[in-house]
Amino acid sequence: MTVKVLELVGESKNSWQEAVQNAVEDANKTIRNITGVEVLNNTANVQNGKIVEYKSNVQIAFKVDGTTES
Repeated sequence: MTVKVLELVGESKNSWQEAVQNAVEDANKTIRNITGVEVLNNTANVQNGKIVEYKSNVQIAFKVDGTTES
């Protein structure tokens, strides 16, 4: 089996967990066979001392079509 890894940034107004989930859900719209996600780091935008947007850099792993498990 061959797995490809794609790096993405998910965003959310509510939490880092939701930012990761948003990245996975958005990737799933155009990528088949997603097998895993790795969170590389979390950042946020701040205004007036409050977090206004959460961001998560993630790597999405997916099986390449036409490959089989060994």
